[in-house]
Amino acid sequence: MKKIFAAIALLSLALVAQAKVFKVSSPSGELKVIVSVTDSTKYSLEVKGVTVLKDCPISMTLEDGRVLGVGSRIRKDTRGSRTESIQAPLYRQKEFEAAYNYIRLSYDGDYILQFRAYNDGVAYRFVTSFADDIVVKNETVCFNFADKYPLIIPMVPKREDRYETSFEACYTETEIGKASEDLAFLPLVVRVPEVGNLMVMESDVEDYPGMFVKQTSKGLIAEFPPIPTGYHYVAGGAARPTGYSDIIAKTKGSRSYPWRIVAYAPEDKDLPTNNMVYQTASPSKLDDVSWITPGHSTWDWWNASLLWDVPFKAGINTETYKYHIDFAARFGIEYVIVDDGWYKNFDPLQQEDAINIEEICSYAQESNVKVILWMAYTPFLNNPEQICDTYSKMGVSGFKIDFFDGQYQPIVSQIYEIAEITSRYRLMVDLHGTKPTGLNRTYPNVVNFEGVFGLENCKWSTIDVDMPRNQVSLPFMRMAAAPIDFTQGAMRNGSKGEYAMNFVHPMSQGTRAAQIAMYVVYDSPLVMFCDSPSAYLEEPKTVEYIMSIPTVFDSSEVLDGKIGEYIVMKREKDGKYYLGALTNWDERDIELNLDWLPKGEWLVTIYRDGINADTIGKDHKIETMVVNGGATLGVHLAPGGGFAMILEK
Repeated sequence: MKKIFAAIALLSLALVAQAKVFKVSSPSGELKVIVSVTDSTKYSLEVKGVTVLKDCPISMTLEDGRVLGVGSRIRKDTRGSRTESIQAPLYRQKEFEAAYNYIRLSYDGDYILQFRAYNDGVAYRFVTSFADDIVVKNETVCFNFADKYPLIIPMVPKREDRYETSFEACYTETEIGKASEDLAFLPLVVRVPEVGNLMVMESDVEDYPGMFVKQTSKGLIAEFPPIPTGYHYVAGGAARPTGYSDIIAKTKGSRSYPWRIVAYAPEDKDLPTNNMVYQTASPSKLDDVSWITPGHSTWDWWNASLLWDVPFKAGINTETYKYHIDFAARFGIEYVIVDDGWYKNFDPLQQEDAINIEEICSYAQESNVKVILWMAYTPFLNNPEQICDTYSKMGVSGFKIDFFDGQYQPIVSQIYEIAEITSRYRLMVDLHGTKPTGLNRTYPNVVNFEGVFGLENCKWSTIDVDMPRNQVSLPFMRMAAAPIDFTQGAMRNGSKGEYAMNFVHPMSQGTRAAQIAMYVVYDSPLVMFCDSPSAYLEEPKTVEYIMSIPTVFDSSEVLDGKIGEYIVMKREKDGKYYLGALTNWDERDIELNLDWLPKGEWLVTIYRDGINADTIGKDHKIETMVVNGGATLGVHLAPGGGFAMILEK
């Protein structure tokens, strides 16, 4: 028996000795990926010398029996460095440099495993060069952490179909090691006390399913939604699977696959401006993006199309949208959205009798206002070319497309199809019910995404749903992946004691000043005025203040903040600076050191919580003052409060 154990031990040692180990480090040297290849492929990750991920298997199983990453020999490894100068229209900064070191492992069998190490994260993906199309049964994507680190994760709300989700959830705080079959989506954050934060993400998810994760005893493992076997239609015309196959993708044999990302942020304040998703996504496929115009928009759905002091019956009708256009023209608001209810029979080419889109577009053009139309994705895809041709000729500037609520391969492919078709007609797109994975770089006409537990949830949520905490969590997590259509701008604002759920007359949790601060804090190239024009007309100075804040910026930096507690954002555009701050239900005092401000006198206009905002959420004050670079300003934030600040020479 001893001889048998000795032989097994010698065999194990021999296998270890045969392992090939490959390493690649970030330009800073702080991140190091170690890839070990024996009869399988695994990787580990060190951050500042600390092992944070250990022995994470990598493989892809094909229907024909091949398993990429398993049982293949490395025939070549290629290493190098690269720096990309990335132009980033409608992003949180107009341009930036992305430097990385890379290694490409070429396996027998015509496939490659690529690793990149940036200073702000690492990523890997497969690349295949097969002559024929392939069928993918599964992909093993695993994150085995070195300890039971704290975990902040958005869980998929439980439904009959475990893969159906609009990617909206408040964040759950737990720890690594609590195994569960429940699904979660990305991005998520793992806190490593010794080195900072790791964020699990993915990018370049084209012609492939998006990734869910579930918790294991060691960390996280991916679960991919299979290809549906059939569909049925639900309210609004959206398609929902009736069942699923046992494969996750049918795709080309020669292609690259999505990037599996572990982003790195030494401090919480580094998370919102992490560029890993954008910089690994495929570059823009559009030669000309000059026609893509960011801006603000009125919106009818959150406020139930309510107007008052008007000489007509408000609702989903031509008169209501002409009123929106008049309101937009008065304040220089660039867009008006016509939301759900304007078409009938699940066909966007059949308008309801009370509405005339051509007349609305003509009226808008006379006032230099643009129109965006909402529609569900299934009716759109039933006739996309004719819909785009018809409404672009009327003068429509874009579509808000909704109800995807999934990330299996066919629906991901349809999202790319929508982006491509609309770009040919010079139409912008705001996507709802989907998870962003870098599409806004590849098709910059996709200007915004929902996929966020946004303000609309206040229409049906009680005070038990902690929106202020959510509002100061999502910039650090969801916003790192892409802009967010949070739909801020509520004019009914509830302090913790006065908030009440109301579907038709909704109010925000937190203060009025917090709503205004979101126009600075959140990345949102196309941003909403969610409330009724009638409500805004009662306080025109608030509208004027919002309109003085751009929707895209030259640079962005988080000055301070902590997930779920508070954030202080600094933006710059054309020599002006914009600050925004949010807090959870804890009131707090923010001290701003303006030593970054160029010397000289600066006019400061601040929109802040009023002295009674802790009990009357709408209480606010607009103040002006003159400061010098290097000055220090103190601002008090009420519970659920915030402030916005504009600084100009």
